[in-house]
Amino acid sequence: MPIINRIADLADEIATWRKDFHEHPELLFDVHRTAGIVADKLKAFGCDEVVTGIGQTGVVGVIRGRTNTSGKVIGLRADMDALPIEEATDLPYKSKTAGKMHACGHDGHTAMLLGAAKYLSETRNFDGTAIMIFQPAEEGGGGGDAMVKDGVMERFGVQEVYGMHNMPGLPVGHFAIRPGPIMAAADRFSVTIEGKGAHAARPHDGIDTILVASHVVTALQSIASRNVDPLESVVVSVCAIKAGETFNVIPQTAELLGTVRTLSPAVQDLAESRIRALVDSVCAAFGAKATVTYWRGYPVTVNDTEKTSFVVDVAKQVAGDGAVDNAVAPMMGSEDFSFMLNERPGAYIFVGNGNTAGLHHPAYNFDDEAAPYGVSLWAKIVESGMPAR
Repeated sequence: MPIINRIADLADEIATWRKDFHEHPELLFDVHRTAGIVADKLKAFGCDEVVTGIGQTGVVGVIRGRTNTSGKVIGLRADMDALPIEEATDLPYKSKTAGKMHACGHDGHTAMLLGAAKYLSETRNFDGTAIMIFQPAEEGGGGGDAMVKDGVMERFGVQEVYGMHNMPGLPVGHFAIRPGPIMAAADRFSVTIEGKGAHAARPHDGIDTILVASHVVTALQSIASRNVDPLESVVVSVCAIKAGETFNVIPQTAELLGTVRTLSPAVQDLAESRIRALVDSVCAAFGAKATVTYWRGYPVTVNDTEKTSFVVDVAKQVAGDGAVDNAVAPMMGSEDFSFMLNERPGAYIFVGNGNTAGLHHPAYNFDDEAAPYGVSLWAKIVESGMPAR
């Protein structure tokens, strides 16, 4: 019932594009092959305008409806980059580049938005303008921020914007979304502890940075357990400790590296301030000195309530009422589509990828059976959001 017939007809072609992207993964902003193919296809589809080089290597396709009395402009966004992971599959189209693979499904995201662009260019059964946004460098490079800073919203008059990501574990043909925060802000920190090196047999002559670092790690866990409202969400993870070189020398310095995940700016501010205070006080108690460097990363991904309700209605047209979860739990991973949602109202939705390996796993693979659902959702967002007159 739900999948648009013409999009079902395109399924094999979309899968072919996807497998080609999978076979040739590219990282961060260095997505020249992928972006070139995207631009060429958008031109071949008959898009009214195709612009490259936005946010370094982003591509935008403009598709005008049969009429434009509404003056409405809707943006749809897909990410193009892969991950620095060695693929562990036996797929006939597995990565041909050592140390790189599409382990997050951006190959599928790009192919789905291309499928929507082809369908919308053919039919144009809407009143307004659809903007196809193909973004580089989602995986840690802030490509969404780069495209925003390069004026993608203003240049193309985008009034509302939508993003989509596959979700392993959610059945194919299902969608999941929620209003408000849906993915976390992702910050990073480093702590450099300066103590006093000494012989391991004479610890009283030194200030043991490994002992101090251990107390710092323990103290940082009090942020979640004792500083933040239990009904709020925060994760403070120390993921690397670098200190010492041998078995009998107390090192002069130690370095900690970690990440902070939050779902609100207030908790984000609290976590940063508590990290600084705890590190300073713990180190001072041992006679050590500390330097804390804190980087704000991707913001919280926040779905507009009205636009989320709209997308839920559209998803139900595609998948049926029982296949749309409109109150999925927020996730502590991050997503730089947040930069676009900070500029324009919109929503971010998950499409089921079935029982596959998890995201960022070396055995992950996008399920091509999911693509017709995603493409149909894109098409119906445009056709329902800008109905033909």
